[in-house]
Amino acid sequence: MIDLLQQDLQYLPGVGPNRKKMLQQELGISTFGDLLQYFPYKHIDRSRIYAISELTTDMPFVQIKGHILSFETFQMGARKERVVAHFTDGRQLMDLTWFNGGKYAKQQYKIGTEYIVFGRPNVYNGRFNVTHPEIDPADQMELSAMGMQPYYSTTEKMKKAGLTSRTLEKLVKGMLERIKEPLSETLPAFITSRLHLMARDEALRKIHYPLNANELERARVRLKFEELFYVQLNILRYASDQRRKYRGYVFSRIGDCFNSFYNDHLPFELTGAQKRVIREIRKDMGSGRQMNRLLQGDVGSGKTLVALMSMLIALDNGYQACIMAPTEILAEQHLQTIQDFLGGMNIRVELLTGIVKGKRRTEVLQGLLTGDVQILVGTHAVIEDTVQFLRLGMVVVDEQHRFGVAQRAKLWSKSDNPPHVLVMTATPIPRTLAMTLYGDLDVSVIDELPPGRKPIQTTHVYDNRLTSLYDGIRRQIHQGRQVYIVFPLIEESEKIDLKNLESGFDALLQIFPEFRLSKVHGKMKPKEKEEEMQRFVSGETQILVATTVIEVGVNVPNASVMVILDAQRFGLSQLHQLRGRVGRGADQSFCILVTSYKLSEETRKRIDIMCETNDGFRIAEADLKLRGPGDLEGTQQSGMAFDLKIADIARDGQLVQLARDEAQRIVDDDPECRSEKYQMLWNRLRELRKDHVNWAAIS
Repeated sequence: MIDLLQQDLQYLPGVGPNRKKMLQQELGISTFGDLLQYFPYKHIDRSRIYAISELTTDMPFVQIKGHILSFETFQMGARKERVVAHFTDGRQLMDLTWFNGGKYAKQQYKIGTEYIVFGRPNVYNGRFNVTHPEIDPADQMELSAMGMQPYYSTTEKMKKAGLTSRTLEKLVKGMLERIKEPLSETLPAFITSRLHLMARDEALRKIHYPLNANELERARVRLKFEELFYVQLNILRYASDQRRKYRGYVFSRIGDCFNSFYNDHLPFELTGAQKRVIREIRKDMGSGRQMNRLLQGDVGSGKTLVALMSMLIALDNGYQACIMAPTEILAEQHLQTIQDFLGGMNIRVELLTGIVKGKRRTEVLQGLLTGDVQILVGTHAVIEDTVQFLRLGMVVVDEQHRFGVAQRAKLWSKSDNPPHVLVMTATPIPRTLAMTLYGDLDVSVIDELPPGRKPIQTTHVYDNRLTSLYDGIRRQIHQGRQVYIVFPLIEESEKIDLKNLESGFDALLQIFPEFRLSKVHGKMKPKEKEEEMQRFVSGETQILVATTVIEVGVNVPNASVMVILDAQRFGLSQLHQLRGRVGRGADQSFCILVTSYKLSEETRKRIDIMCETNDGFRIAEADLKLRGPGDLEGTQQSGMAFDLKIADIARDGQLVQLARDEAQRIVDDDPECRSEKYQMLWNRLRELRKDHVNWAAIS
């Protein structure tokens, strides 16, 4: 059976080399198996015949059985005509209309022959009418077997070449008729029977040709579960493997560094969430197994403080710690923050990025080898071979999706045992996605803001109300606050957008002659950018006009207003990240989303969600539902291959959990993958891995 599924599609009747080439180019379909797993995007019930007297205009699609009485042709200008067939079911009349292909219809369909007509009914000139109907000879249609008709996505290029949804349907039907033997099972009976799942053979046939909606749903559940189950089984097997293979350092001491910081240098009382997360981290570090923990928390929730306290535990146990950030600007900010926190404590913290060169670099590298440098802050420069530690015990990775697995693995090789790893992200990740993206990491969440922070007020303003918006900005600045004004910058049209920023900046200079403005964008030299940022941070300028380069790594507690122009051009997570630049002080902060009146339905939903909530997790859930997992910021770089053909992580949350529970049960029962009972599963997993799905490349 496997051989037949791997057979070249060009040998399926109706395909041939040309069609095979197009199917491969447009849809990636080249074998029988590929076609079998090209699932319909919808089905329409074709099990029922309607009488013309039963029709209403709000019916989506209907079937009527009858015959054509006559054809009539109406001229519609030069070389255009409308062809109408008068059709009866034996009791009443209706019309079938063609604006294109009428000539073919007159040749193809015979008067008096019984047909089944399928299409969407509407009324024209007081009579029911179906435009461009599908027509089949009645004697070739077995209604009881027809059930629900599948519809397949096709591209414009395919349609022009005659490869329509209907053509694909006929190819699938022909292929299923050729596959006489039952398709091999990929889940053991103890799973399918306990979860009441359809057999794989039945599911793959019914997903294309179900007799009713219930059959279709059962086929979908079976195929979705299987996909998600193997994703989870692979992640959990990998995680279990890592845990068994690598012992972690045991950090049992809480000593002077931690206690002195906690008692004398803590800038404010920790929130309940921060205390809970530190307890979880301490437990991991003292357990004897390597910590692999994901720390999620909204912008401004205090992740860096938690990370620093975790690093101090490593120092108390005689080890060094390091924090990796994706950009130099963020690394420098971490350095500044950590130095401010540790002010007066005898702890050597150093920076290592591309700009640290010459004698300074040599000193830092030497300090790492001798152990004098206790905390290193850096970019990916940290993982270069020339960087060696005396005893690296703890690694913090910020904004984890910017670092691949291979990069993080390099850090492990810098130590006898792999160091404890804390991965931080300010991009809130919905639970179902976190289970798939970071399935091998334990997850901690900081879901509380530090005391004294007020929720940011977000409002939507149309661009014809800018005058009153500018008045509001003036009032805020007169109260001593600062303001961000963000222009969109979209890569495809960088030049145009840059011009928009330049002309926008000039216009704002005219609008606010009484204030000083800074300007920052990605095309500036790092030094210029840094100088402009610094002018804003120091309060020398009141307004920072920028592109999204300020999305990550700017901390100005005095800035209380974020204005985002053309907000419809940003994704939800990007809007949320930008909003997080304000609300960092004790004052009330505001985020203003400016758009034109013309908004698509999806954009309006995005803007409404932003105005309704500051909760990053709710926003991430909504973003996942609106855009799908592949678009979520960061997921594409994470090494997760979202090669899911039918499951949807956004909408199938319960199935993700069910699949994970099943996979966990099996990994716990057979951690070394040796039990005869589970050989079908481990063999299938090897097949899937061989077929390019890189599910293990996750942290």
